[in-house]
Amino acid sequence: MSDQLIVIPTYNEIENIENMLRKVFSLKESFHVLIVDDNSPDGTAQKVEELQNEFPNKLFIEKRNVKNGLGTAYIHGFKWALSRRYLHIFEMDCDFSHNPDDLSRLLAPIKAKQADFTIGSRYCKGGKVKNWPWDRILMSYFASMYVRIILWISIKDTTAGFKCYHRNVLEKIPLEQIPFKGYAFQICMKYAALKLGFKFVEVPITFIDREYGQSKMSKGIFKEALFGVWKMKRMNFK
Repeated sequence: MSDQLIVIPTYNEIENIENMLRKVFSLKESFHVLIVDDNSPDGTAQKVEELQNEFPNKLFIEKRNVKNGLGTAYIHGFKWALSRRYLHIFEMDCDFSHNPDDLSRLLAPIKAKQADFTIGSRYCKGGKVKNWPWDRILMSYFASMYVRIILWISIKDTTAGFKCYHRNVLEKIPLEQIPFKGYAFQICMKYAALKLGFKFVEVPITFIDREYGQSKMSKGIFKEALFGVWKMKRMNFK
């Protein structure tokens, strides 16, 4: 029984899901994986169910009836993980923009009690971005700078979605009060953890743009983050 769970939300990831799961389960460190699928019409959930026969008791799936956003998928996964007593809970994308080889590096500072949560960071020293056009890199970088200024936090990569939490963090954050669904969700979770007094470490990673499938980025997601930070400043996380 592993005490480490990776939560991976999916929507139309049939081109990536099998390779991602085989890669995770090939790692030296033992991880369990929970897929939270939002009714993908391309057969993603069916492929996961097929692979459950090969990876029993370590691969799990929760199927939701509608596509309801990244944030609600993660909250669903976090609650599932907490109810099953996992100690270390990860979040990551399915498209290999987050390298599974970095999972152990995210876990190490928490195991060493140097941090309560860790962030796979593109913008701390040693972090990199590959295969993104310059306009998207600049937009992402300055978005993080904007968030740091508004919320007055020191996290370099505020929108990062590759993270590891000690369960204590997720138990303390009032998950039901997090209203955001896209990048704003990622920002708000970090901000809530900081406001509650938890320590973080940014771990440098190389972020590589997806090779297969379509990005879920939209103007609505960007707009939510742009204005959502002002709402976060007024939120009480205790």
